[in-house]
Amino acid sequence: MIDAHLHVEMYPDEELESLIETWREGGIESVVAVSTGLRSSYRTLELQVRYPDFVRAAVGMHPEYPVPPERDVTELLALIRQERHRLVAVGEVGLPHYEVEKLGAGALEAWTELLGTFAETAREHDLPLVLHAVHNKAPLAFQALQRHGVTRAHFHWLKAAPDDLQQILDAGYYVSVTPDVCHRERDQRLASLVPLPQLLLETDGPWPHEGPVFGGRRTTPLFLQEMVGPVARLKHLMPEELVRRVRGNTAACYRFEPRL
Repeated sequence: MIDAHLHVEMYPDEELESLIETWREGGIESVVAVSTGLRSSYRTLELQVRYPDFVRAAVGMHPEYPVPPERDVTELLALIRQERHRLVAVGEVGLPHYEVEKLGAGALEAWTELLGTFAETAREHDLPLVLHAVHNKAPLAFQALQRHGVTRAHFHWLKAAPDDLQQILDAGYYVSVTPDVCHRERDQRLASLVPLPQLLLETDGPWPHEGPVFGGRRTTPLFLQEMVGPVARLKHLMPEELVRRVRGNTAACYRFEPRL
């Protein structure tokens, strides 16, 4: 199985080798490792060098943080050009929602402009975008992608109105569900609505999850194993078939060859 969205660089370095060994033993063949800023991007690329057959690297700037200085953006764009051969995506990028008021006046506009920059960069280098765009920010992000001609994108942990979701799906973009699908009706409804060829599975580790299944547990890619059954039932598939299809979707979105 492939975790379509994981912050590998946020796990303690001294534990990472043993963690990855445990994940592999549990059936996780690789992860799409996203980044949250310039330092995070360098760290993700370091881990891609260390674990080249496990870490699929994406570099970006998370929009729930303060707007980065122009020099950091310039350096990240240069890093994308330099390390294109080691990247599978630009991300995590998008628009702020949870922190938008705290970030202050002008932050949403600044991040919208930055999203356009990242969209142009992704298109230039033929890379997909990994998007943080939830609730009423989803349609704004969608419009930015359309303006800049982005044809490949992954809306991670999506929370969107039905009409906005349909626009995203009609454009051919991918949508992932999280461990919440095991117990939360909203996420189960999302999994039901997303066509199987556009469905991905993610954990967003080490982000902690709440609820009766995963509350109080450390988030790891192994949560995927517990998600398979509920999602397979929603899609009226055998678990093995769901794993095969979603694995293929992830490889198609990020254009890498899954291990045989």
